[in-house]
Amino acid sequence: MAVKANCLSALARLEPARMTQRIAFYAGSFDPLTNGHLDVLKASLSVADEIYCAIGIQASKVPLFSFDERVGLIRKVAEAEFGKEASRLHVVSFEGLVVDAARQHGATIMIRGLRDGTDLDYEMSMAGMNETMAPAIQTVFLPASPPVRFITATLVRQIAAMGGDIRPFVPKAAVAPLKAKFVKEKQ
Repeated sequence: MAVKANCLSALARLEPARMTQRIAFYAGSFDPLTNGHLDVLKASLSVADEIYCAIGIQASKVPLFSFDERVGLIRKVAEAEFGKEASRLHVVSFEGLVVDAARQHGATIMIRGLRDGTDLDYEMSMAGMNETMAPAIQTVFLPASPPVRFITATLVRQIAAMGGDIRPFVPKAAVAPLKAKFVKEKQ
């Protein structure tokens, strides 16, 4: 009995084992944020402890929404959709290679959403290249849920530009700002 008590006493003095925090990096333009992006973000919360939603900045592209507008929209939608879990989501910008940005934020997981086989073919090539450059970062593919599988930001912008109903394709908080972009353009 004395041996058992000594072992229990020694165990009680040990610092609890620390789990490695799972940090994921989900990169995109999010211009605009769509229900497809939101679907992937929601799934990401079950895969990682922290998610960096990373907005890619390219000097050669002129986005519809400014960086600050996209950050605000992502945060607003995340708070509405995920409640307290939104605190696990960080919105950042990056330029250059996505693997370099992921490393800078301590990510070990690269999140990629998949809509169809075409996405898979492209993303598999990208995952292979990224793994060669950053072997410590694992790409995790998250399939889009069937109701949002067909949504692309490009098509959403085109529908909005033509005055179509975008409500089925974007979070509620994104509808008015997206419509406003095209009302200004027509004036």
